[in-house]
Amino acid sequence: MPEICPLRAYRYTATDELPDLIAPPYDVVGPEQREALGERSLYNIVHLDLPQGDDDDKYARAAGLLQQWIDRGVLAQDEGPCFLSYAQTFAPPDGGAPITRRGFFALVKAEPYASREILPHERTLSGPKVDRHKLFVATGAALSPVFLLFEDPDGVARPAIEASQELASFTTDDGIEHRLGRINDPATLQRVTESLQKQPLLIADGHHRYETTVKYAAETEQARIDEGVDPSPRGGHQYVLAFLAEGDDPGLVVYGTHRLVFGLKDFDRDAFRQRVEDSFSVTPFAGSDGELTAALAEHGADGQSVAARFPDGTTWLLRLRPEALEREPLASEPAVLRETDVVVLHTALLEGVLGITREQQASQAHLRYFKSTEQALEAIGGGEGDVLFLMNGTPVKRVRDACLAGEVMPQKSTFFFPKIPTGLAIHLLDPDDEIRPA
Repeated sequence: MPEICPLRAYRYTATDELPDLIAPPYDVVGPEQREALGERSLYNIVHLDLPQGDDDDKYARAAGLLQQWIDRGVLAQDEGPCFLSYAQTFAPPDGGAPITRRGFFALVKAEPYASREILPHERTLSGPKVDRHKLFVATGAALSPVFLLFEDPDGVARPAIEASQELASFTTDDGIEHRLGRINDPATLQRVTESLQKQPLLIADGHHRYETTVKYAAETEQARIDEGVDPSPRGGHQYVLAFLAEGDDPGLVVYGTHRLVFGLKDFDRDAFRQRVEDSFSVTPFAGSDGELTAALAEHGADGQSVAARFPDGTTWLLRLRPEALEREPLASEPAVLRETDVVVLHTALLEGVLGITREQQASQAHLRYFKSTEQALEAIGGGEGDVLFLMNGTPVKRVRDACLAGEVMPQKSTFFFPKIPTGLAIHLLDPDDEIRPA
């Protein structure tokens, strides 16, 4: 079973300035936001997580800045091992009452997927892993957490989180309220750890970071062996910085990531519809953009559904016909995956109808991904693609079922909102720092 341990994180000492110091994860920060965040403070975490510079010099620059910040006391290590509780209260993107998601930061032993202790739920892209690996090697630090889901059969995690000692409370410009706390009672740490280690952990977000940690740990082990040093099986390099949340928490919500298809040769909408109708019912949608999300959710309640929007504003609601599940190409998919909208989209529509191969999908040859429905609709309305596919979120239960069955869904199958910020905790991957269990 997975090994979960308390951590002695490096954290910003100026907790009252955290709104100007933290940042979204690197993979959702565009150039304009990167510049704006960097201007907020000389010590904003983007200077480390998205360093600027020529070629690979930027990674060395990040390493130098990290050491400077530690030397100057901008970052300081917690005195003792603990879990860092963390809660976010936010307004759902699609409207409704505020939601609070709770969890905690900890260290988790980075084991290969083959161990079945940490389970992925989607395929990854190669580019981000190369970048993160270079940053790991240069800085020797995990700057951004992997988001993991746990089951808590003994029901001990939430009371521990709610009873934690508050360290910081603040609101960011996006309106999200953040609360960071400390859990350091030895008995509580042990109870939480023992309950959560009874079953595998599922990766909700941060597959690239997790895989990079596994690779970095193996390389560090080999390097020490080559130097004649006996590596510690509990060295700091063996552990991933993680944020853990309960998979059944009502505050855990998942949204769809939309797909914009572009650059298809001789794309013809009429021919597309003719092919689609072999496997899908097609229902024209004439409502407003504001009504589309709710209409798609209602349409998807009775089966696997997506919406197709074209540059002229024409919109169709597509629902898979039940008999299509038993025909190729879907028949070759495992049953646990055929029940998900995202696999139906990638297999039956992108690959089966439009001819976009899995290799092209992985390299994003004809695909752009949008988490924002508004931005996706603006892109297709501006003629930036041939067709936009709007998605419902994948329920957490379907994510868990796929993981436990040993299957993975296409890349960017889920969008857990909101993202976990970078900068609340940093873990140094020090092979000489022996990590102790609770």
